[in-house]
Amino acid sequence: MGLTSGTLLVGIVLGTVVMFALSVWLWPRLARSGWNWVLGRAGLIVFVQVLLFASVALAANRSFLIYNSWADLAGTKRQPAAAPGGAAVQVLGRQAPEVPGGSNPRSGGVVEKVVVHGERSRTAAQAYVYLPPEYFQKGAERRKFPAAIVLTGYPGAAENLVKGLRYPKTAWTQVKQKRMQPMILVMMRPTIATANTQCIDVPRGPQSEAFFGTDVTKAISSFYRVGTSPRNWGIVGDSTGGYCALKMALQHPETYAAGVGLSADYKPEIDKDSGDLFHGNKNEEKRSDLLWHLDHRPQGNSSFLVTTSLQGESNYKATQQFVKKVKAPARVSSITLDRGGHNFNTWRREIPPSLRWLSGRLGAE
Repeated sequence: MGLTSGTLLVGIVLGTVVMFALSVWLWPRLARSGWNWVLGRAGLIVFVQVLLFASVALAANRSFLIYNSWADLAGTKRQPAAAPGGAAVQVLGRQAPEVPGGSNPRSGGVVEKVVVHGERSRTAAQAYVYLPPEYFQKGAERRKFPAAIVLTGYPGAAENLVKGLRYPKTAWTQVKQKRMQPMILVMMRPTIATANTQCIDVPRGPQSEAFFGTDVTKAISSFYRVGTSPRNWGIVGDSTGGYCALKMALQHPETYAAGVGLSADYKPEIDKDSGDLFHGNKNEEKRSDLLWHLDHRPQGNSSFLVTTSLQGESNYKATQQFVKKVKAPARVSSITLDRGGHNFNTWRREIPPSLRWLSGRLGAE
């Protein structure tokens, strides 16, 4: 039974209710002196609390899709196997977007679950690729589309971006309202390993920067009708994914023309989830601090959009510093909400204008 299964959640909730009722019924019978009775009462309390905590945790995980499977939760999720014949992209399945007419690709588009294989990083990662309805319409067989990498925070499942943050539905709606051009969205986690690698090439470890900086766009362009020049590609993410998006656009202007950081971090977070990312390489550690990079390294012809809130976000000061440090030929825009928070509700408000902004800075070949 899957970690996000509705059956599992209902079962745990029912178990909690039954155990609570049983505890109320048994409590008078256990209200006696002696260690065995005390332990019995304590055991009931602990058991009910565990079930209650499990119910809340499962409900939150099902809502926000923090962990997509038991293996993901345990940190034992295996890397995808090599694709047959050395293909750059391996399609695992497809589904209809949750939009009107979604069952017909020509009116709703398609979301494909794929494995992207990286040539330079020698690794692979799963993704969801949204192909807009225009991709399938008659007369567009040779048309190429702009594309954007879309990254979750950490921990998080790529499915968050489809169901929780509703990127395909938002993009579909914005195009229908003629507020943005059709784009392909490649929705992924911001790491190619169990650890939170944060788009950094770890010495003798996962080569996340190589994967997101070079491999993903190359693989997708070889499989779908997407151009290969920087003006064809953007990248957007929230939280840790926002840091990765800004890092890639800043440090790889040869790949991305624009990057969007929603509630982004501006330097990597080193903790138990990341492990040692630099292994004593101080130069790379400084380079990974985006504010330091803006001060000490040349800035390319990239565009950035950063978001924050006056209340509810911890990145407000760092975001203001980032905006001040961006210099020509780079360009920067920002969205500052009066109130927000580090959560889906805030990002759902920011995604529509972010996609419109991104669409205005990308072009198709």
